[in-house]
Amino acid sequence: MDILRSVRTVAEAEGPGVVDWDRAAAAAKDATDPGSIALSDAERAGYAADVRDARSRLAEVAGIEFDVPDTVEVQNRHHWIDASVGTFRRVMDPIEAAAVGDGEEAGSVGNSGTDSLDVMPDSAPGPVGPAPGAAFAQDLSRVANTGSMAFALGFLARNVLGQYDPLLLADEPDADHGLYFVHPNIVAVASALDVDYPRFRRWIAFHEVTHAAEFGAAPWLPEYLESRVERGVEGMVGGPGGAGRGLDPDAFAELQAAMTAVEGYAEVLMDRAFDGEYADLRRKLDERRGGGGPVRRLAQRLLGLGLKRRQYERGAAFFRHVADARGIEAAGAVWERAENLPTAAEIDDPEAWLVRVDP
Repeated sequence: MDILRSVRTVAEAEGPGVVDWDRAAAAAKDATDPGSIALSDAERAGYAADVRDARSRLAEVAGIEFDVPDTVEVQNRHHWIDASVGTFRRVMDPIEAAAVGDGEEAGSVGNSGTDSLDVMPDSAPGPVGPAPGAAFAQDLSRVANTGSMAFALGFLARNVLGQYDPLLLADEPDADHGLYFVHPNIVAVASALDVDYPRFRRWIAFHEVTHAAEFGAAPWLPEYLESRVERGVEGMVGGPGGAGRGLDPDAFAELQAAMTAVEGYAEVLMDRAFDGEYADLRRKLDERRGGGGPVRRLAQRLLGLGLKRRQYERGAAFFRHVADARGIEAAGAVWERAENLPTAAEIDDPEAWLVRVDP
């Protein structure tokens, strides 16, 4: 880990985009200890058994069929950064494209402007590129954006325990989803929480495989989420050459409600399917989500992790009510079609959802 090298890497950010993604990833890794993934044979077998058992148990309890992704990786923190920077970049691509386009329109005239210089009087040259001040501002903005992204990647890499990656907005729609476990974080958090490491690792596996179950039971879900992200981004940046329309409240409300359902269902199903005692794990992990020193709390706030915690809480309360009233299999009706997703109002009023959907 080399903080000075990380800062130097960010300061060297360059390129046409608003973020230098290669340097953002490199700077995040410079500032982050990768941790060890020197697994014993028992640990390797343990991960495989945890995923396999989670799949069988979740299918039995939830009454849904799904496949675990072919890509199941035990990663260190640098591996996670490499695997995740593409997701960040795909989400940012439309914003970057709009920003670059706006810069070109405001600061240069392209080939036609260059051609015009051949016939303009020497006393009246046309614009040939961004003014020096504008170019400096773009460079400074790129460095700041790259630094912010490096900070986000590094912080998350040091805290993420596991991740199911549905590869939203991927260039290849049929690309296989991924299931990742950040081994050094799992070991470190189990020690910090003073809980049994194999049991904690297994509980995390159940959580991530539950997300695989959700997306496996709802093949329409990736496209649904992608469309809301795209609509929201388009609302901010507008079409080619046009001003943004502003936030699309419907798109973001639907995205927020869907993600609250995704997180809440996973919380409830993993607890009901887990084949061991988990009350202490839940309590201690919840305390960890809301705890930490001032720097950690600031980072959580800047990255919106408090919102994610609220998603867990609201979504879990919704599905506990539904499962208690109709059973956990009835709660799975939410994944049958997009129309069955709860609205933002229904998440706080699950009886309204039960009346509308009648699972």
